[in-house]
Amino acid sequence: MEIGVLGPLVVSIDGTSVVPSAAKPRQLLALLAVNAGWDVNVATLTEELWESSPPSGPAGVVQTYVKQLRRAIGHALGPEHEHAPKEVLSRSYAGYALNMPAPVLEADLFQQLSGRGLRALESGDDETAAKLLGEALAMWRGPVLADVRIGPALRVELLRLEEARRSALEGRITADLRLGRHAEVIGELLALTERFPLQESLHALLMLALYRCGRSWQALEIFRKLRASTAQELGIEPSLRLQKLHRAILAADPQLDLTVPSLAAF
Repeated sequence: MEIGVLGPLVVSIDGTSVVPSAAKPRQLLALLAVNAGWDVNVATLTEELWESSPPSGPAGVVQTYVKQLRRAIGHALGPEHEHAPKEVLSRSYAGYALNMPAPVLEADLFQQLSGRGLRALESGDDETAAKLLGEALAMWRGPVLADVRIGPALRVELLRLEEARRSALEGRITADLRLGRHAEVIGELLALTERFPLQESLHALLMLALYRCGRSWQALEIFRKLRASTAQELGIEPSLRLQKLHRAILAADPQLDLTVPSLAAF
């Protein structure tokens, strides 16, 4: 079984998709998929599908969706498969679970790769870090569960994975900066700072990349915009570390030309 959530939902058995076209069964399958191998209780399924407005007899409706999913699973398994649909989508006293021996979980592969990449970055192996983190980020096919309605339980998983993606992205850009690829990352960082206007670490990387490309005035303008945004949105000044980076750019501090693009240096 292959399970993919880093983009549109993918759940396939021997190459045959079991993802339904109907929205609610698809949402149910998505929640079971992100919890593959673990029971998801009916109360959690009900809240995910209907939040505060469930239908009468929600457990029965969930059971109907499960039957639809089992039919699709049965078609994908075929008559000769060693596992039955009720084994793959099982029922327990606690709820339902998606089970299959040795499933290929896209999100787990991403986190394994990105974890190795971040450890390489921490140890100073920037070439390996850039390579591994680039490979991990290339696994993303779009927003998490792009074709699935997101309820409370899936929203938690979405936020977790998006944060892991952001961490991997910052790590890869940091490795690129350490490797002298300042000009190559500016466009990407400009887009990211527009998307995350209050994310200081991304702004710091952009300021440093611009400075190292001889564009100090633009680096200072990035700080000015961030300062205005934090004052307007949060009523606070940028962190002391970012202010120190700003002062270092104003003073053309030679430390900015070192290989470690980190706010911790200031």
